[in-house]
Amino acid sequence: MKIHEYQAKEIFANYNIPIQNQIICYTTREIRQAATKFNKPVVIKAQVQVGGRGKAGGVKIAKNPVQAEQAGTQILGMKIKGLTVEKVLVSDAIDIKSESYVGITNDRNSKNIVIMVSSEGGVEIEEVAKRTPEKIFKMGINPEIGIFDFQARNLAFKLFDDIKIVSETATIIKNLYRCYVETDSSLSEINPLVVTVEGKVIALDAKMNFDDNALYRHQEIEKLRDPTEDEKKEIDAKNKGLSYIKLDGEIGCMVNGAGLAMATMDLIKLYGGEPANFLDIGGSSNPQKVIDAMNILLGDKNVKVVMINIFGGITRCDDVAKGLVLAMKKIDVKLPIVARLTGTNEKEGREILKNSNLISASSMSDAAKKAISLI
Repeated sequence: MKIHEYQAKEIFANYNIPIQNQIICYTTREIRQAATKFNKPVVIKAQVQVGGRGKAGGVKIAKNPVQAEQAGTQILGMKIKGLTVEKVLVSDAIDIKSESYVGITNDRNSKNIVIMVSSEGGVEIEEVAKRTPEKIFKMGINPEIGIFDFQARNLAFKLFDDIKIVSETATIIKNLYRCYVETDSSLSEINPLVVTVEGKVIALDAKMNFDDNALYRHQEIEKLRDPTEDEKKEIDAKNKGLSYIKLDGEIGCMVNGAGLAMATMDLIKLYGGEPANFLDIGGSSNPQKVIDAMNILLGDKNVKVVMINIFGGITRCDDVAKGLVLAMKKIDVKLPIVARLTGTNEKEGREILKNSNLISASSMSDAAKKAISLI
């Protein structure tokens, strides 16, 4: 689960991580009132859950309330990477001396928590990794032990020489680590962590993602959820017993089993196609799941063809076939559908589909090639 910058900053503040004064605004009138309240130059930042807001024109500085209102008019309603800006964060502007990066996430390879710092703050960390990877410093932290003071100081010394700023940064790193662990976060990021001309260290931006499986322990965080249209589909799919993640391709995939779904997407890529989603209908033999899955796939305007790849084990091919026939009757399906059924009751399943408009495939490779040719 992702949350907005202003929400992440509010959580940071609860862990004594210094942030700017801020007011969230939904209208230009509110923006002007907020700027008047600050009575100094302000920054207006679009609140959408994507990066690159500054480059897209979603971050502006205003010297007075009139300019703030004008900036709000330009930002509210604009689209950034397909997301419409419905609210902005108004913060007091500060004079920046330097920008750094501090982030915490899981390292599945080492089974540790990893803290990353870089002097190249203010840009996406992925770009730093590509351009100047030597400027990213990583430290693994054993979650059973936690972070020691000397580890936090060592990381801070990678960014600064001034002992006062190092001390403040080390405290921020320790507080960020505690925030990360106690909220069951999967990513806690400050980018940039700035030093002002007055020598103060402030989290100028904040990003937090959370482990969905742990949200039952954090109802106050779950309430912060502001899902995009794609995320709403993912949540709806989860409520229906489906695992669904939208991608950017044109071939809608319906598969049973996460491993088979990954292999199916790999095969589509291998033959030059692009999968439109990950969709796992799971191991049950429930025709309604197939109908729900078809509704989700057909709701994606980018999908040009549907590829169904079923390996019958617990999931019976005849039940999937019945679900497909029912779906075809209930839904106005205008897209070509390629189906590959193999395993438990595959003969019965193919017999059920014989008189349908589905295109049969004998293997995964055959299904992928046919799906690509039908785009």
